[in-house]
Amino acid sequence: MTDTAVLINRSGGAAARDPDIAKTVAAALEAAGVPARVELIDGGECEVRAKAAAERGDELLIVGGGDGTVAAAAAALVGTGTRLGVLPLGTLNHFARDLAIPTDLDDAAKLIASGVERRVDVAEMNGRIFINNSAIGLYPLMVIDRDVQRKRFGRSKRLAMIVASVRTLVRFHHRRLTLTVNEEAEARIDTPLLFVGNNEYRLDIAAAGQRERLDDGRLCVLVMRKKTRRGMIAASIRALVNRARRDDMVELDGVERLRVASRRSHLAVSLDGEVLRAAPPLDYRIRPKALRVIAPA
Repeated sequence: MTDTAVLINRSGGAAARDPDIAKTVAAALEAAGVPARVELIDGGECEVRAKAAAERGDELLIVGGGDGTVAAAAAALVGTGTRLGVLPLGTLNHFARDLAIPTDLDDAAKLIASGVERRVDVAEMNGRIFINNSAIGLYPLMVIDRDVQRKRFGRSKRLAMIVASVRTLVRFHHRRLTLTVNEEAEARIDTPLLFVGNNEYRLDIAAAGQRERLDDGRLCVLVMRKKTRRGMIAASIRALVNRARRDDMVELDGVERLRVASRRSHLAVSLDGEVLRAAPPLDYRIRPKALRVIAPA
């Protein structure tokens, strides 16, 4: 049997804590009955390496890291015959959590060995795949500020985000956007935050920020209501800690396609936590059951 390729992000949370992460992962997979060839790679290599695996016709590719690593692999494997196995070795692992993939390495390896497959949706913005969510407005600007602080001052991710949140909230103005839903209904809005998720995100306190399913074939589109600066700050803080209230957000129903237009030449947009500058219009769409992933049925 050919060894399964395993790509581990060397910068991921678990890899940073365990200098022998490659041996640890190989041992867990071997114990589960999965012969593996484990490699440590830089995060930026993941999509290229995953594409090569799909082109070789590999039946399975295993990736270890956080949501960024998984998203990069998913972008390469969407629409192919290669299944994705996930080892949640990042900090948050939202995609793995929402698919009920175990965070314990041994249990995750056993799940991969079981071969249980699910077909799940992915979302897309101007041809770029994302597995969790995208945002325009406050959040991507906070991420940019956070990353600058980490590079310039060496601050922790948490501290840098707190500082970035305060500074962004003080300086930010609403964005005027024109939304076209399913190529039919059009509306002009002023909002501090537009959120687009791959399937519905819960806002209730019991499970805020979680998804019950990833195969419903719908985008979750949330528009933060225009508020006073004080109200916007309060609502933004609630959103950042996954405690948003229904009266903070307007949810658009039944969205499969969304076009976002703006008079600005470029918008800062986050995709699964990565920020880029994109020229509008931004075309979002859901790709139903386009990704084959090993996950509990």
